[in-house]
Amino acid sequence: MIKRVIAVLVAGAISISAQAAVFELPDEQTQVIGHNIVVYTTAADTLLDIARNFDLGYGDIVEANPNVDPWVPGDNQRIIVPTRFILPDAPRQGIIINLPEMRLYYYPTMPAGQPQQVVTHPIGIGREGRDTPLGRLSIIQKRENPSWTPPESVRKEHAADGDILPAVVPPGPDNPLGSRAMRLSNPSYLIHGTHRPYGVGLRVSSGCIRLYPEDIESLFSKVPMNTSVNIVYAPFKVGVKDNALYLEAHKPLEDMDKRDNYNMTPVVQAMLAVTDDLPEGDAWTDAEDIVLAGNGMVQKLNAPEEDIAEDVWFVHGGTGQKVPLKMHSAIKQLQLESWFWPLRGGSVGEIVLGPFDSREQADEIARKVSEAAGTPVWTTQLPESML
Repeated sequence: MIKRVIAVLVAGAISISAQAAVFELPDEQTQVIGHNIVVYTTAADTLLDIARNFDLGYGDIVEANPNVDPWVPGDNQRIIVPTRFILPDAPRQGIIINLPEMRLYYYPTMPAGQPQQVVTHPIGIGREGRDTPLGRLSIIQKRENPSWTPPESVRKEHAADGDILPAVVPPGPDNPLGSRAMRLSNPSYLIHGTHRPYGVGLRVSSGCIRLYPEDIESLFSKVPMNTSVNIVYAPFKVGVKDNALYLEAHKPLEDMDKRDNYNMTPVVQAMLAVTDDLPEGDAWTDAEDIVLAGNGMVQKLNAPEEDIAEDVWFVHGGTGQKVPLKMHSAIKQLQLESWFWPLRGGSVGEIVLGPFDSREQADEIARKVSEAAGTPVWTTQLPESML
């Protein structure tokens, strides 16, 4: 058992006005960010609940937990939360969207002397036959509470299924664009919110890019007009951290990529972009296994299992938009400041309490914090590297 660190919260230590999944990059060479953790479900959870609270898409959480019922996982299920990411191999400016990953990365312009940040959110993209386009675009329009004018092709498609769409859908809870929309320089396509958040992390749109309602509000407030948007296709990403090689593999989008899923040539190309030394022996076997699985989890070669510290318990409330403020208030109310755990490598404002002496103690603290904060809180295990 590790020794508990007593750290009294200083003003602002966790009251940062942080948004979901904002990471500081120590230097330009940083390629791997975040961490994978384990949480334990309550009886009321679905995997989508957990995904949204950790700013993950449906596919992210389901692929990482293939043997768990996404809608009724049951009480006390061990769930991997895959919040470790490899940054796309593309210029770090504006917005980068990786289609097979179904994830957006935004590099805001930072004031002089401050470290670069990257904001990342899950997205929904165009379904087969209505692909989201690749290429370099830009933001040409921003609209709050937009109305939606369905294209004629979409109205005909819906009419064929007996769903008659109006010529214009006004702003409101039934508007598919949600509360915010940003038009791209290919004007048929938008980055927007949604009234159906379960579609984030899936191919369900007519080509536009969907975000959770809270994510589009946050991104909309940050992104200026004319911001560049680089939409890329990178099913395989490779990064180096602490001299170790990490690999992230997503299943190819069949209508956009006709290559065999087991073809390792693009993986080798991705590796050579970051290292001169290709893996050999067991490490190469690990790479092949990761590509075959294609579950999107970032894994270190020669260490395919997560380095989760067993029998060391924490409490975590996710990285949702309002979580830091709510948890900060609850922690102060319950006088739990001494249990604040200073995470290494977490997202800005991410809050963890612990370590606790037993699972039972962590469960009780999680229950109290959840009730006080009015937001879900989970008993959690962290990687050894974060302790």
